[in-house]
Amino acid sequence: MGSFIFKSLSKKPLSLFINSTLLFLIFFYVISNSLNQPKNTISGYIHLQNLHRSAEIRNCSGVHKFTDYESKCLFVKSTSACWGNGYVNYLEIFYCNCGKFPGIGYLVLLLWLVVLFYVLGNTTSEYFCPSVESLARVLKLSPTIAGTTLLPLGNGANDVFASIISFTRSGDGDVGLNSVLGGAIFISCFVVGVISITVSSRRIMVDERSFIRDVLFILLALCCLIIIMIFGKISLWFAICFLSVYFLYIATVSVMHMYYTKKEMVVNPPVLDELGAIGTPLLGYVDEESSDKVVQLEIRPSMSNTRDQNCYYLTLLLYVLELPIYLPRRLTIPAVSEEKWSKPFAVCSALLSPIFLAALWNLQVGKTSLAIYVTATLVGIILGISAIFSTRNSSPPRKCLLLWLVGGFLMSIAWTYITAEELVSLLVAFGNILGISPSFLGLTVLAWGNSVGDLISNLTMAIKGGSDGAQIAVSGCYAGPLFNTLVGLGLSLFLASWSEYPSSYVIPRDSDLYETIGFFIGGLLWALVVLPKRNMQLDKCLGIGLLAIYLCFLFTRLVKGLGLLKID
Repeated sequence: MGSFIFKSLSKKPLSLFINSTLLFLIFFYVISNSLNQPKNTISGYIHLQNLHRSAEIRNCSGVHKFTDYESKCLFVKSTSACWGNGYVNYLEIFYCNCGKFPGIGYLVLLLWLVVLFYVLGNTTSEYFCPSVESLARVLKLSPTIAGTTLLPLGNGANDVFASIISFTRSGDGDVGLNSVLGGAIFISCFVVGVISITVSSRRIMVDERSFIRDVLFILLALCCLIIIMIFGKISLWFAICFLSVYFLYIATVSVMHMYYTKKEMVVNPPVLDELGAIGTPLLGYVDEESSDKVVQLEIRPSMSNTRDQNCYYLTLLLYVLELPIYLPRRLTIPAVSEEKWSKPFAVCSALLSPIFLAALWNLQVGKTSLAIYVTATLVGIILGISAIFSTRNSSPPRKCLLLWLVGGFLMSIAWTYITAEELVSLLVAFGNILGISPSFLGLTVLAWGNSVGDLISNLTMAIKGGSDGAQIAVSGCYAGPLFNTLVGLGLSLFLASWSEYPSSYVIPRDSDLYETIGFFIGGLLWALVVLPKRNMQLDKCLGIGLLAIYLCFLFTRLVKGLGLLKID
């Protein structure tokens, strides 16, 4: 029993840390809310009234005019611009709950930032990617179409949802722009640079046609984006045209695939392979949270031994610690894979998912509708009863499998949407607290957080996957940013312009975006020139150049973002 506990503890240390952190944050929030109720001072009230007459009230910058935490707390509570668009008022937590101890406030918000990043990435890897992979198999999509649509969607879901939230909910479109472009330049310059230096001794070559095609489409997307920024606004029809560039890319990939496949078949006739029926997963994902496999507690007939009793309770404690983040998603997201199948969880997800969506809808609208809750409850009861009689305990359903997969796909999107919305709201709050532009935090913190998975997975694939692995890794480093730019920003601009129709959506003014796009184009052109001259081999010349471009870009933005360099 002791060895079992040690394995359980060492197997999922990150999950245990995140769940323990969440429990600590909830406990801290409840206690601090009940103990810290600052009194409203007369001087703070008078100063507050003066600020309410000024323009500073619009962007919450007036909070820095106060010196005492009571006045700051009063300001953020009474100013709508400080409330944010998430579900938690982070400025109130920082200035009211942690007013006397700002260091604790920073620690609490940073821990919550880590939790949100974990939930966002884990929801994508554990629920979103498997549902996308299964949908591709059920719909029998060709590898080419799946590789240019569902694969980038699975890898770039975080960036896409964060961008959509920035444009549609938080009103900080510059955060979405900087997040997508910051992640794109990080992957195409930093990640490709690291991969090139790492595998330089192996003389690995990448496919020239695919590389040039992807880079040219990224350049086309960036040119369209520059035109949009120059005009300063975008209409609904232009947003549709920008989004449709990705469909043009898919068509180009499909035509090239069919042409060169037929050409290769003429030169080299295919040979039947006995292993041809064996498929590989479309989307690889890391199983960081294997809590779906119910912990089997080894209960012995006799519990007289004190050591066994202690081990039993400790194992039970470890299992309970994993529940706060795992259980809410497991109860609302249908999972029909062989390794995750559980009929009780499936019935609960069918019952609770409509109610969860109804609650989310009421929160987004801003008012509670009893009719929506009643309708969702009735739909949930019908789906739950259907799940009871149409599923087995031993294996996932074979009938109506597509409906289960679509349900898992939609519910994973809902959870990703909620988490991304809260993440953007927290970054905006950090910007207000630190006096830094939220767009700068989107360019760095949000972009790095969403792209670190690409760095780890692509670098591992390039190192351990041989020449094919390096080819897949480099292709992903360009196909991913292309998808995030065209689909992530395209959908965001489409939804934002749709909300303003028939008027045009005004693009947030941020002159630093031109620098980001300029460095991005510089990295693409460097790779486009160096790789063909090096016979498409990944070497240190390519890698060092790309890393130098990214570090110069990062240094420039850090200096300007921290206020060390001001250019009028």
